[in-house]
Order: sequence, then C-alpha cells, then structure tokens
Amino acid sequence: MTLHTDFSGILKWLSNQGLEVVLFILGAALLTRAIGKIGRMWLARIDAENADKEMWSERSKHMHSLVQVLSYVAVGILYVVVGIQILLRFGVNLVTLVAPATVLGAALGFGAQRIVQDFLAGFFALAEKQYGYGDIVELTTSTGTAAGTVEDVTLRVTRLRTLDGEAVIVPNGQIVTAVNQSQDWARAIIDVPVPNTADMDQAQHILTEICGEIVDDEYVGVYILDEPSVMGVQSIKLEQTIVRLLARTKPGMQWEVGRRMRAVILRRFRQEGIVLEPEAMTAIRAGMVRTDDGEEAQ
Repeated sequence: MTLHTDFSGILKWLSNQGLEVVLFILGAALLTRAIGKIGRMWLARIDAENADKEMWSERSKHMHSLVQVLSYVAVGILYVVVGIQILLRFGVNLVTLVAPATVLGAALGFGAQRIVQDFLAGFFALAEKQYGYGDIVELTTSTGTAAGTVEDVTLRVTRLRTLDGEAVIVPNGQIVTAVNQSQDWARAIIDVPVPNTADMDQAQHILTEICGEIVDDEYVGVYILDEPSVMGVQSIKLEQTIVRLLARTKPGMQWEVGRRMRAVILRRFRQEGIVLEPEAMTAIRAGMVRTDDGEEAQ
C-alpha cells in the first residue's frame, strides 16, 4: 500500500513539477540558441555596415564588443533564473539557503578575488570605451606586454591577435595600462637621417615639399588628415643629423603613411644627390618591399 502511494506520488510529481522542469530545461536551451542567433545577426549587421569602409568607426567597434558581452550576460542571467525555478520545483526552500549562500559567497569572494577583479575591469573597459573590436592596442600587464588587434572583449578577458598570428588572451584584471593606437586619430613619426656632409637647408626644403605633396599621394593621401610638418632637428650625431617629421593620420594607418613617406624621401634624396650613410640606408630601408609602381615601401 505504501509502495503504491509512493509510486502514485512520484507519477503525480512527474506529471506536474517534473514536466515543468523538463520544459524549463528545454526553454533554456532554445533561448540560449535564440540569444546566440540574435547576437550573431547583430554582429553580422555591424560587419556588413562596415564592409566597404577602410576603418571602422568608434561607435561600430564599441557596439561590436558590447553585443558580444550582452550575449554572454543574457545567457548567464537565463541560467540563474532557470536554476532557481528548477530548485523551487524540487521543493527547495530558497530562504533556508540564504545563510549558506552568504557563507559560500564570502568564501568565493576571498577565493575568487581575481575573477571579480577581471569582471569589474572588463565592465569599466567597455563602459569607458577604452578599446573595442578591431582596435590595435598594446596592453601592459603585471607579467609583461601584449600587443595586437582586438578580436574579442568579454567581461573577463580580452583576446588579441598578434602580427605573427598568435592569439593572446589577457585577463582584464591584470591590465595595468592600455595603449590604443587606433582610436579617433593616430600620428606617424618619421625620423630622417641626413648626412652632415649634405646641405641641411636643402634637405629641410625637400622634406617640406614632400610634406605638401604627400597629402595628394595616390596610395596614402586619403589616410592623412592634415599636411605633415617638419619638426626640425631631433638629434645630432657624428656622421648624421636626425630630422623629425610628424603626420596626423586616420586610426591605424600611421604605419602605412610612415612607410610611404620614407620611400618617397629616399627616392627624392637620390634624385637631389643626397647620399645617405650606409647605416642610415639600412635603417630607412628596413623591411621595405616594392609597391605596384616599382617604388620602394616597407
């Protein structure tokens, strides 16, 4: 009799609370897929809006990172809510769990301080728009430096892709300094080694002409925001004098502009008969390749 009563009670629970538990689990699985699909659609829309652009806007980069984080947060909240509902269906009194949860929370707070720190740092990095998807950054951590293009930003970690193609994952709480090299605008710095045997006035005149002409260059002119300037002598060495040029460019294009300007300077110096020292030639030609028009560029 008792066995029959217990069995009927189990069947009654399965037909009521048990069915609700199953529905909650299925609903959570479906909503998780739906959240992921909506997130991917939103990201695809942002990608499509910027497909024809050479540089993403700061708003697009921030929105891309924000959508990724919101997807993770929404799934996390969903699991917590479903977990609570399932516990209620099993007859667990949540009020009795307040004290143990408090103790467990305190223990986790002490034991997982770094995780909490990562989440807080990630939240402020997103809220303050320190960097976003596609930004070129250099992150200084307590253990070293990581530099590359931001591929993913979550509340806990930032994922970079280096020039060598390596994926570097940095916990947000360990980031001490973030240098964003592609936010709003950038600056190309070109140090030109002029031999002391050359006419310095002539060299500076050539550099000034190049600064005026480079804004109309077919390769990098569209990346230059205003006419570069000759800042003058940066340092004097035994065999050469370093003259510095500055150019304000679109975000992330400072290296492209710098490479092109060095190639143009090298060509003009040859035409004007200014012979660079072997050491200077090595420095200015380092990493150069040929462009479509046969001129040298890095």
